[in-house]
Amino acid sequence: MALSPLVEPVAQLSAAESARTARQRRLPQLNELGQRRLANARVLVLGAGGLGSPALIYLAAAGVGTIGIVDSDDVEPSNLQRQIVHGTEDVGRPKVVSAAESIAAIAPEARVVQHAERLTADNAATIIGGYDVVIDGTDNFPTRFLVNDVCAALGLPLVWASVLRFDAQLSVFWATPPADSGLVGVHLRDLFPTPPADGEVPNCAEAGVLGALCGQVGSLMATEAIKLIAGIGTPLIGRILVIDALSGRFSEVPLVGTGIAATDPRPAPVDAAPVPAWPVVTATELADRLAALAAGGDPFLVVDVREPDEHAESAVPGAVLLPLGSLLTEEGLASLPTDVPLVLHCHQGSRAQTAATALHLAGFTGLSVLSGGIVAWDTAVAAGTAPGSGSKWAAAESLSNGN
Repeated sequence: MALSPLVEPVAQLSAAESARTARQRRLPQLNELGQRRLANARVLVLGAGGLGSPALIYLAAAGVGTIGIVDSDDVEPSNLQRQIVHGTEDVGRPKVVSAAESIAAIAPEARVVQHAERLTADNAATIIGGYDVVIDGTDNFPTRFLVNDVCAALGLPLVWASVLRFDAQLSVFWATPPADSGLVGVHLRDLFPTPPADGEVPNCAEAGVLGALCGQVGSLMATEAIKLIAGIGTPLIGRILVIDALSGRFSEVPLVGTGIAATDPRPAPVDAAPVPAWPVVTATELADRLAALAAGGDPFLVVDVREPDEHAESAVPGAVLLPLGSLLTEEGLASLPTDVPLVLHCHQGSRAQTAATALHLAGFTGLSVLSGGIVAWDTAVAAGTAPGSGSKWAAAESLSNGN
């Protein structure tokens, strides 16, 4: 379902803008009216990095009238592999300055607002409140959740994406879409209820990222913003687009929203998010079930949704490795059995919760999550090695030895 246009049009395009956007205005869905809406739009891009760079370039090229950039960092040599809004001559310069100059070179009439500061709980509502739509290209979870909560409170649509290695996810969050849209509000906490613990999810500096994939995803983020502004097409609200660059596969996972209606522009505390009602299994209970399984008990499967390097360091015996990015694909979902219960686990729990939600929406039943993840398992195993208390762990370990 297409939404109503987000922005009213300007009265008339300048001659220069008309000439530059001629090919785009020929699109029947957009046309002259949609182009004039873009000219009147205010889009905030958080981060002039891997995702923000292509988004900024294509927003400027598309004719967005006001573009805000939030970034407090300077350009570094390692940025240039994916942050295409900057060049070698920009190393050492503020990213907002470099990005603003690149925008001016493409669209001189665009108004660029440079926010050379970090987004915090104190300034987020003030900065974000001055725009029509927000694009989140940040690279840390506290900021992502802060942005989500402020956008939800202010009633603004948020274009969100995440990229790591060769995998990406993309969606549009809008906690309170227009009442006549027929859409249920959805926001980041419907996908990830709470931020992961420090160190649970590797960042791009640790795990690496394909620059060309950042370009793909950043361009798609700009496309979603353009659709919202002009009121064309079907936005990615209630859908997670999952990209596996290595296999060349694009797939979708539906996301059911809570329909929240926040009115306070101050962000909610990160520990105030609701906890999903997925059944949990403690490490001790899982060891008991594994021991019973080794003795011929009821079948079930443990699924590890972490990355391969994490699995190699420590694993639940007999667990099947299926990283979350792979699980969210059509091929990944098809690889799991539907006739036995599944116990999902990650490092401490957040990725397993997401996996459980995706599997539930795909029709799986009998889902549970290992409470505390591999951290709790390793702790319990260590405690279970005390004299007289290790039998269940030994029985569990036998599963990994083919017994």
